[in-house]
Amino acid sequence: TLSAIVSDRDLRFASCFWKGLQKAWGTRLKFCTAFHPQIDGQSERTIQTLEDMLPSCALELTGNWDDYICLVEFAYNNSWHASIKCAPFEMLYGRKCRAPICWDQVGEHVIEGPEMIQIRIDLSYVKEPEAILDHQDRVMRKKIIPFVKIV
Repeated sequence: TLSAIVSDRDLRFASCFWKGLQKAWGTRLKFCTAFHPQIDGQSERTIQTLEDMLPSCALELTGNWDDYICLVEFAYNNSWHASIKCAPFEMLYGRKCRAPICWDQVGEHVIEGPEMIQIRIDLSYVKEPEAILDHQDRVMRKKIIPFVKIV
């Protein structure tokens, strides 16, 4: 579901009409900060990518494009992005998306209620082994920030 729309500081988007429309939709209008074109550039690039994806989807599948917007969203969120070096779904959830084609790999899982979970009196836990998959250093505001991807 749509929760917010990021826009530049154009006066058209700050009008009473847009504020009323956002209220009716139950969304928020977020403005990118002035003199930071990288924010606007990122949203512009995303819009361009989606505009490129929609016609190809509409050509393949007959009907209204809005019937297939969920497929475009799925494809976009599960495709590799150079800026984050993975898919947005993987960045958000820390794992690859299990598409219907991969559901045979999931296996059977049992969902247990809170009464079925055992609590240890000593509050101990079993430490899982960790493996570092990737390590990068980024420089932000003259500080080195390590980014580590762990399994």
